[in-house]
Amino acid sequence: MQRSDREERIRPSWSQWRAIASRKSYRVVLAVVMLVSVGASRASAQTDPLPSWNDGAAKQAITDFVTRVTLQGGADFVPPAERIAVFDNDGTLWCEQPVYFQLAFGLDSVKALAPKHPEWRHQQPFKAFLSGDKEGLASQGEKGLLGLIAAAHSGMTTDDYAVSVAGWLAQARHPRFDRPYNELVYQPMVELLAYLRANGFKTFIVSGGGVEFMRVWAEKAYGIPPEQVVGSSGVTQFKIGADGRPLLTKLPKVEFIDDGPGKPSGINRFIGRRPILAFGNSDGDQQMLQWTAAEPGARFLGIVHHTDSAREYAYDRRSKIGKLDKAWDEAVQRGWTVVDMAKDWKTVFAFEHSNTGALQ
Repeated sequence: MQRSDREERIRPSWSQWRAIASRKSYRVVLAVVMLVSVGASRASAQTDPLPSWNDGAAKQAITDFVTRVTLQGGADFVPPAERIAVFDNDGTLWCEQPVYFQLAFGLDSVKALAPKHPEWRHQQPFKAFLSGDKEGLASQGEKGLLGLIAAAHSGMTTDDYAVSVAGWLAQARHPRFDRPYNELVYQPMVELLAYLRANGFKTFIVSGGGVEFMRVWAEKAYGIPPEQVVGSSGVTQFKIGADGRPLLTKLPKVEFIDDGPGKPSGINRFIGRRPILAFGNSDGDQQMLQWTAAEPGARFLGIVHHTDSAREYAYDRRSKIGKLDKAWDEAVQRGWTVVDMAKDWKTVFAFEHSNTGALQ
């Protein structure tokens, strides 16, 4: 049967069929390229070990260092057993303003325990604190304030103290952010800790804060177990309780201050290896950074500089809390990595909107 002229006219020629096929092939190839591109982009985002860090010199310095010390056969290779990383806590791993969080806990404890201690109404520095006499409390100095906190927990067992810390964290709220204090951990540093551990590092906290205070929550917040927390400690006394159970009781006496020059001593005493990476944020960390840098070989020295008053706080040389002055000067002089919080971190806290940096 012959085709009509109309059928012949609407039937594509062989060259037309080739053109159509070519256009379809182009669209298919284009679609495949786009899918591969999107997939590669997603894979890149998923494999970024530090997604809360902006690309820049600080992030590059970290990843370059880790690559150098973990490259088998490389000039700077460090065996896993020697990959020790130490971090200050207050102001380095979590917020420390407007007062150290352990101090806030201690003062809240004094308020809670005051009804059981009527004698405190006539004893300094309790009297000044309970009556709201800020000038009187300030006149007691740092020693008086520390004595107030130590006395408040004196006679408490270490188990009861841990329960007290956990209870406070569950109820207390930060005065600015209105969130539990243990939510104010720095997301970029949490990622850094995980990244280091994934590359064979052993991570430690070396902090001026109380070791028993930090051990209650550090593992959940940072993935750092209690035995890898080095901090200041008070004297405890072993005794057998009325029920025959062995107890450790806290005494109102300081045993070890893990701050300033105490940090290298604490590292030597409790870790036993010199770190190859150290991170701090204040002059109280300077000696720890110096101690880490003193040995030959690859070393990383980092300082968190608080420059973000919008998302956190901005402070350095003149701050009474977390003063960064001499350590900053040495960092600049020696080429240590100074992390600018406002510029280097996409996100400060996990509860931020990751796309805008605004607080929820």
